[in-house]
Formats: sequence, C-alpha cells, structure tokens
Amino acid sequence: MTGWREDILDGYQRRDLELPGAEVAIGEEPDTELVGTLVRRLRPGPRTRVAVLYVHGWNDYFFQTHLADALIALGYDFYAVELRRYGRSLRPGQLAGFVSDLDHYDAELDAASAEVLAEHDHLVLMGHSTGGLVASLWADRHPDRLSALVLNSPWLDLQGSWVVRALGSPVIDAIGGRRPTATLPLPPDRGYYARTLHRGFGGEWDYDQTWKQSPSPPVRVGWLRAILRGHQRIAAGLALTQPILVMAAGRSDFGLRWKETFLEADIILDVDQIVARAPKLGRQVTVLRFDGGIHDLLLSAEPVRTTVLDELGHWLGAYGPATGTPRERRHRVARESGPARTG
Repeated sequence: MTGWREDILDGYQRRDLELPGAEVAIGEEPDTELVGTLVRRLRPGPRTRVAVLYVHGWNDYFFQTHLADALIALGYDFYAVELRRYGRSLRPGQLAGFVSDLDHYDAELDAASAEVLAEHDHLVLMGHSTGGLVASLWADRHPDRLSALVLNSPWLDLQGSWVVRALGSPVIDAIGGRRPTATLPLPPDRGYYARTLHRGFGGEWDYDQTWKQSPSPPVRVGWLRAILRGHQRIAAGLALTQPILVMAAGRSDFGLRWKETFLEADIILDVDQIVARAPKLGRQVTVLRFDGGIHDLLLSAEPVRTTVLDELGHWLGAYGPATGTPRERRHRVARESGPARTG
C-alpha cells in the first residue's frame, strides 16, 4: 500500500491499494498494474468515531463531493474506494470495469475497510448501482466489519421479464467460462444518461469523461456472468443483521427516444425490481423512494438531491452508529444521562 498523496479533488487524498494475486485478463499486457484506490476527505481537527466508505457503480468513479460534505457535517469521516480497472485505479490498456468474479473485489474492500477501521470504531458501507451489489455481497461475507449498509439504486436483479433472466443466465454462464472477455452485442448506448448528467450535454455535473464514459465501455461476457451470479445470491437471500437503507427513484423509464422526463427517472435500472428484492438483503431493511430522482439519486436535480441527503441524514441518526470523537461521545453520554440519582 502506497502512502497518501494529493488527489485530483481539492481537499482529498488518495493511496493505492495493492492486490496480491490479482490476475491480468485476456487481452491485457502481462505486466499491467492491477490496483485499487482509497480516497479520503480531509477535515480539520481529530477524526470521528464513525466513517462512511463509498463504493461506486459501473462506468463510474467518486466525484460526488457534496455527499462527502453532507456526511462530514453530520459527524462522519468520508472515504471512497475505487475498484480495479475503474477511475483512479484504471491503467492504460486495461479492460475498463472488467472482473470475472465479484468476490475478487474482496481484496479492495478488505484493504479499504482495514484502513478505515484502524482509525475509526465503526464503518458504514455505502454502494451505488453495481457498487451496491458488490457492497451487499461483501457485507454478507464480512458482517463484523460494518455497522450499517446504505444502498443508492443498487443493482439487485437483471431488468427484463423473468423469462429473459432465466433463459439468459445459462447461456451467459456457458460462454463466460470459455470466453470471459468476449464482448456482448448489446444495443448501442445512446448517451441519454450522460445527457442527464454532464455539463457538456446540458446537465449540472463536470466529471472526467475518460473515467465515466459515454458511450460506456464494452460489456464483457465474463463480467455479466459475475453479475448474474451475484443476483442469484441476492435472490437466495442474505443474512445481514445490520440496519440497511435502500434508496430508489420513484419510477423508471426505458424509452428509446430522448425526452425531458428522463431528467426525473431512473433510465438505467428497474426501480420496482430494486424495491422487490430489497427484503432479501437482511432482517432490518428500510426502503425510500424519491419522486423525480434519477439513477444516481445524489446527482438528481434540486430539490430532490437535497431531500435524498436529508433523508439519509435522518436514517443515519436513527439507525447508524453514534458519531463524534471518542471524547465528544463520552461528554455527550454524560450530558444525556444527567446526574446520578440517589435515594
């Protein structure tokens, strides 16, 4: 693991996470460097007891600084992990976003969580879209590492009818084992999601388009095979006992032609499927839906994204671990307890 260094975002630092044993994919250079990246938000004063670790989605990286600012204001330290072949971890010549087994991401999440928990008492894990699937599966295998799980439009099931999902899985499973890096002949990415987001297309956000591409990188058979196997594990049910928050937009829209209402809907995932699968995650699941929200709820237009952050703060206050430095926590408990009673 390398030392902390300045990040591309002001007020942030990052460090590489070594991935011993990580395998180079077919089509990559044999000596390519496979790493993860841990990003942290700097803050004045001592660190708090609790930190949030954020996991990005497919074709994505961490740039949502307003999320970190909101969590810092609530008393949480903030970290983000970027998985191999994504964002800050992507190296020239690598197959962007590719992995043949979601369990391989244990290396990144094990290293990142160990780093965070070395300086904090509690960890809240937060994942978006594919990162929500990855985070849920990792949490199920490492229940002692986290105190709560927050999911922003998690990818918990393959959209489409159950017939499509059932027939597609055996075919993908067979081809994915033999030719994992073969690309799938999917319909072209029309760039509608980028149009809802990036400033250059009329959206609000300015992000690195080499790390969040439009059109998105090729979808490879081995990657989809890994995703489908992850979905099967969700369908079978996880055994998480920690509080879980699942957030989703009010509706989905998969129209083939651009329309302004795409700015107020999830045009990537089926939100009804997200909500239907949410109870499979654990014993204590809260589901919140946001009318007017888009796929990444944190990038929704105002006032929706402020509502999302407010509701997230309320939920963490009710179900998340107590914040503050250890000393602040002791003083708070003393104040709330009041003087001891006698007689």
